[in-house]
This record gives sequence, C-alpha cells and structure tokens, in this order.
Amino acid sequence: MLAGHIVAHQRIELIDIPEPQLNGLGPDGAPQILFEPHYTCLCGSDLPFFDGEFNGEPTEFPRDVGHSLHEMIGRVVDTNGTKFHKEEQVLTVPVDQLGFFERYCNSENRTIHLDDRPHPEHALIAQPLGTVIYALRKIPHLLDMNVAVVGQGPIGQLFNAALHNLGVREVIGIDLLESRLKTSPRMGATATVCNAVEDPVSAVQRILGGELPDLVIEAVGHKDQTLNLCIELSRKFGQILYFGVPPEQIHDVNWHKLWRKNLTVYTSVEPDFDRDFPLAMRWISEGRIDVSPIITHRFPLEKIQEAYEVFLNRTDGALKVLVEFPAASQQ
Repeated sequence: MLAGHIVAHQRIELIDIPEPQLNGLGPDGAPQILFEPHYTCLCGSDLPFFDGEFNGEPTEFPRDVGHSLHEMIGRVVDTNGTKFHKEEQVLTVPVDQLGFFERYCNSENRTIHLDDRPHPEHALIAQPLGTVIYALRKIPHLLDMNVAVVGQGPIGQLFNAALHNLGVREVIGIDLLESRLKTSPRMGATATVCNAVEDPVSAVQRILGGELPDLVIEAVGHKDQTLNLCIELSRKFGQILYFGVPPEQIHDVNWHKLWRKNLTVYTSVEPDFDRDFPLAMRWISEGRIDVSPIITHRFPLEKIQEAYEVFLNRTDGALKVLVEFPAASQQ
C-alpha cells in the first residue's frame, strides 16, 4: 500500500509499505479500528513537517513515514472493538499526525461516527471545526461580545463562523492577505481589516466606535508571531485566545503591556472526542454552519506534492486544500 514520506525540504513522495495488522488493544488501552482514508485536507500544523522548520530551528530530513496528515474521513475496514462496525464511515484523528497511509490502525477513542447528511467534503471539516469549538468553550459569555480574529486562514474563517453562530455582536477578521479577507464575510465576519495596508488597531477602533474588542483570537501561530498585535488590539481587562500552534519560545513579547492591561490569556489544544468533534459534525449536518466557502482546492493523491505546494504558498487564494485517496472512488 502507499504511504507519504517527506524526504527533503518541501519534497514529499509516495512509497510502498506493508499492510498494517490489527493486533490487540492500542497504546491507550482501547480497541482499535483498521481505517482506510477516503478524503483528507491539509492543515497549517502539517506544514512544519514539509517546509522544515520547528520552533524556529531547521528540522532533519527525511521525516517519519506517514507525516503529515490528520484531518481524515473514510471507512472502517476491520475492528477489534464494538463501538464501530465494518464498512462504517468515520472521522478519525491519528496520533502525532502520522496519518499519511492508505490504511492504518487507530484507537476507537480517537474516532467518531460520520453523519451521512452532509457531503463528505463538508463532513471532513468537522475535525478543524471541532478544535475551534473546543477553544471557544473556554470563553464565558460570548453572546454580545466584540471579537477580533487575527489570521483569516481556514481556522480563522471557522472561528468567524462559530462566533457568528454563537451570537457575537461584531466579528472582525484581520489578515495581511486581501484574498483571504474576501471570504471572511461569507464565513460570518461583520468587518475586515487588511493590516498590510492600514494600522489594525486604528481600524478596529474605527469599526467599534473608539473601543477595542472584548476578545482577540490568535489564529496564525507557527513562524508568524502575532501575540504582540493581539495585546495591542485588546481592551483593558480583555481576553486573548491563543489558538495558533506556537513555537517553543516566543521572543520579544510585550508582557508588560499585557500585564498593564490586566489581560487574560487562554490556550487550546487536544479537543474532546466525545463532545467537540461530534458537535462540530452536528453543526455542519444541520446547516448551522456552511463550510463550503473555505474549500478552495482539490487534488487526487498522486498530486500530493502539488497539493502541499499550493497550500504552503497560498496559491490562488488557497484555504482548505482537499486530497482524495483512491479508495474514495471505489465507494
């Protein structure tokens, strides 16, 4: 069967490896499924494996076989548990993003049932949306808040949609790329700011009648440090939700200003498989959120190199880049 292997900087190949075997319980002590992916989409957290930078330091190549995919839906080929049955369609999330295989074993505890109402492409977005829902569950009293979302990539767009769904008064999308801001109103943003062409603090104050937001969400992470911008955008006694995957060390942070403003900082990682992903699936299935505007590109598995390059370079306004495995066409 095929697997992905990042062999050099920004170079991924498909290689043949042996089929996996379903043997006993998994490392977490739970029954396992033998999973066959049908659709996946690339995530910003996959890119460090591809472009070779973790925590500001170059990484070594080649990477482990199987890096890097983790947003996946597909079929249960076999199981040694009772939660799922053979041939069932599921969403599953592999450990450490090691999911780039035509088939692999994964825990029942990291898998949820797939709702058959939405298109499979839309159901797939329940994975990233679940991470957004988990993050927002940490923030009390979102109703009537003014919120700025820094970063209007796929995650920022899903924050727009979720905030809109939860009754936020103003959702202000902020990004350096005008191409991304064009999508923001379709995903729930009430206003947008391109901080490549205007001062974002002044622009946000203009939108809010001289005020600053109650909550600022950092949805960028990785190489682009925007925590200081979030601090500048926050009102006194406001809140920052740091969602973007940070480097190990963030240097030159204006912690004094954060302290002076009495800000509260929340972080978020590892959603609940019993609550957050199923709720995201339900929102999509019931039409509470339309995720179609962020699905911009589709590639077959054999064009995975091009898919990664398009996602990395944000080619043609790329947001969510989907990849179809051969098994999808056999259904």
